[in-house]
Amino acid sequence: MASADVDPTAVIGDGTSVWHLAQVRDGAQIGQGCVIGRGAYIGSGVQMGDHCKVQNYALVYEPAVLEPGVFVGPAAVLTNDTYPRAVNPDGSLKSAHDWEAVGVTLREGASVGARAVCVAPVTVGRWATVAAGSVVTRDVPDFALVAGVPARRIRWVGRAGVPLQEAGEGRWQCPTTGELYDETDGVLTMRAVQDEELDA
Repeated sequence: MASADVDPTAVIGDGTSVWHLAQVRDGAQIGQGCVIGRGAYIGSGVQMGDHCKVQNYALVYEPAVLEPGVFVGPAAVLTNDTYPRAVNPDGSLKSAHDWEAVGVTLREGASVGARAVCVAPVTVGRWATVAAGSVVTRDVPDFALVAGVPARRIRWVGRAGVPLQEAGEGRWQCPTTGELYDETDGVLTMRAVQDEELDA
């Protein structure tokens, strides 16, 4: 869009849409088939894989990394300063040289709900979901659904984003796709070969 502010050094993949009033800063790399919503902010050098969606007014501060298929909801924030201050102890205004940016990493397929905040440095695991309005202060496991302030795991979700159903003996199944998952010591993994007995 003509009203978007895209730095000439940013790399925008084929089929990616950047909507009104969005800002994409210098050195950002946006993959193919992405959607950057109205008023969204993509910081300097942010890395974004293919088929990501960053919804309206979301703020993705550098040095965030978004793997393919990530969703960032409206007005969500990925921070980059663990101990923020506007000024140094002597009262002088802080510059970019006075602090070290730390980033949020969103693994493949992860979703961050509307107005959620991910406080860097944290990693949101593969296909995990952060509920709307949550504040993430520690790493989120793969396939976890976390909610609250601070966010804690309340369910497991599959690749379809739907809460999984217990299938006995540490097994979980997606009611939408039928995919099977195994839970061991608080870690969920998807089975490469599905168990025919549970599908029967």
